[in-house]
Amino acid sequence: MGADGDSYDLVVLGAGPTGENLADRARAGGLTVAIVEHELVGGECSYWACMPSKALLRPAAALADARRLAGTREAVRGQLDAGAVLKRRDEFASHWKDDGQVAWLESVGVDLVRGHGRLDGERRVTVETPDGGRRTLTARHAVAVCTGTRAALPDLPGLAEAKVWTSREATSASSVPGRLAVVGGGVVAVEMACAWRALGSEVTLLVRGDRLLDRTEDFAGQLVADGLREAGVDIRLGVSATAVHRADDGTLTLDLSDGTRLPADEALFATGRVPNTADLGLATVGLTPGHWITTDDTGVATDVPGGWLYAAGDVNHRALLTHQGKYQGRIFGQAIADRAAGRPLDLAPWGRSVATADRTAVPQVVFTDPEVAAVGLTWRQAEDAGLRVRAVDYELGNVSGAALYADGYRGRARAVVDLDRETLVGVTFVGPGVAELLHSATVAIVGEVPLSRLWHAVPAYPTISEVWLRLLETYRG
Repeated sequence: MGADGDSYDLVVLGAGPTGENLADRARAGGLTVAIVEHELVGGECSYWACMPSKALLRPAAALADARRLAGTREAVRGQLDAGAVLKRRDEFASHWKDDGQVAWLESVGVDLVRGHGRLDGERRVTVETPDGGRRTLTARHAVAVCTGTRAALPDLPGLAEAKVWTSREATSASSVPGRLAVVGGGVVAVEMACAWRALGSEVTLLVRGDRLLDRTEDFAGQLVADGLREAGVDIRLGVSATAVHRADDGTLTLDLSDGTRLPADEALFATGRVPNTADLGLATVGLTPGHWITTDDTGVATDVPGGWLYAAGDVNHRALLTHQGKYQGRIFGQAIADRAAGRPLDLAPWGRSVATADRTAVPQVVFTDPEVAAVGLTWRQAEDAGLRVRAVDYELGNVSGAALYADGYRGRARAVVDLDRETLVGVTFVGPGVAELLHSATVAIVGEVPLSRLWHAVPAYPTISEVWLRLLETYRG
């Protein structure tokens, strides 16, 4: 508890990874901190997103890798043991209990307040506690909103009554549906289609647009689509759901835009995310409930006077990824501590009080088969930004390390080069096992490393990372 009862230097709304990191950094900077959470400490990532989804996907990738090599493919018999996979998933989700995360908060000296918190004017947060009580927390320096996002559902006839899956149900389901309809073509849609198909579901993927993963390089979506089709997923492009019906026996029927109907046992709607700000008291500080909160590079909400309100993670719409939220939490927590102590924002040697990488060098991995690992801008995004760029492509299967990794390895790499500076502004890898290549690309982009210096970063032979040499050779011609 703060020195003055329910008064703290900083009050954080939301105890997901972003809120935890922000609270920890501010506490390390000498501030008293309370964090408010109405669900599980650890947030979406720990229980309904990153951890359980990757626990579902990893066995599928391991099995696929074994089947790509002569000798191991002959040793592999049968399919995944769905029960064992789901049990392992449950362990990574801590069986949806947050005891460990609560203990960590206690260990760093952050007070946890259980309940639904809402802003109540400047530097005030009211909390409806689980026992029906009410607490008012006051912040001497700052309030930080770290409440993330929730699944966005379309306004379709019958959807609410059908009780369809969102990403939460898709990552926490206790049994394998016989027939699964997946609506959407983004990351959640393709990952869950991959995972549940590997566990035995008959999966139909309904994509409103003309390709998958439309925010990535064109070839990435195509290679992922090829992999899903080879695994047995029925992909229907240019088709969307127009209505949903749940029968008395629990089965579903989806009416489709092409005039057909699709029967299913469950339907996952992976149709985007919206900010978790609808019931947060934003109107009391002049903001619009349900909207994103715009911030500057130190986390301050730019539309609220006084510089006391911060927003970090998905809720500020800068980069909707767990690792970027944690990055912002570290940066913004330090900025809050520095300002509270009257210190100038520390810009050297780490630049630790200003966030920039959440705009120019955002890395993301799509854990499908094949994997997609990308950072920075796509070729089209770079051109739209007015940069003079060149896309340099290389077939990963022609790299010795990739050929050793898997028989008949298929994949592709692209580097987007800023021709005026001769530095990288974007890199994409698609293929089995490429996720671990991504940080080298991130370092190159964040560091603005000239290609003339990258030429002297020698990749070990024979590894998939030899693609770096091949990309540079292709660029030089």
